[in-house]
Amino acid sequence: MTGLLDVRRAEDRAVTRAPWLTSRHSFSFNDYYDPDNTHHGLLLVNNDDIVEPSAGFDTHPHRDAEIVTWVLSGALSHRDSIGNAGVIHPGLAQRMSAGTGILHSEKNDSSCEPVHFVQMWVMPDTPGRTPSYQQRDIGDALAGGRLITVASGRDPEAVITLGNAGATLYAARLRPGDSVTVPDAPYLHLFVALGSVKLESVGALGAGDAVRFTAGGGHRLTAGASSEVLIWGMQTQLGR
Repeated sequence: MTGLLDVRRAEDRAVTRAPWLTSRHSFSFNDYYDPDNTHHGLLLVNNDDIVEPSAGFDTHPHRDAEIVTWVLSGALSHRDSIGNAGVIHPGLAQRMSAGTGILHSEKNDSSCEPVHFVQMWVMPDTPGRTPSYQQRDIGDALAGGRLITVASGRDPEAVITLGNAGATLYAARLRPGDSVTVPDAPYLHLFVALGSVKLESVGALGAGDAVRFTAGGGHRLTAGASSEVLIWGMQTQLGR
């Protein structure tokens, strides 16, 4: 597929800063609102967060959101109102379905090192689901340098499930020279979480850069340095 490509550079993202937090937003979020940048496909939030040691998000509510958290470095402590508690580290796939309502907190588990993570939200295709939580360590699979189906509402081979049949998240941890092919989908969002890559038809992309595809995919992606990429493939868009 050829389709349309919209490259979004890291430095163009909105930033929320606090003494304990630096959060970079790919889409409108909280106090940052741009009516022309509210989502792509089904992806509503793609926040690139760094939380300082012994700090984090106190207990707060969510409702009707499929929330996937992907830790890049450090460790993030999670606790929620349906009894889940644990530490998310690099290579651990984690999804929280807020459903009818859930409370949770996210804190840096270290007293001396920051934690760096990406948090992504898609809406469920059916509101009012029962809240749920799922996690699985896929570090060994990521070491193979290939594209892993991390979370999906349609692919039974996915590591964890999603409450939206139109959304699938892929991830790859690449060594210099490793290549993967971007899947085909009506809507795609490619985010370079770490490192640098070269995307066919686009060129060089660095950490924090993103590409939004419409009716696209099939492009070759090659790592120029040790890199980590997150790709959402979506069958429709919000409101359709």
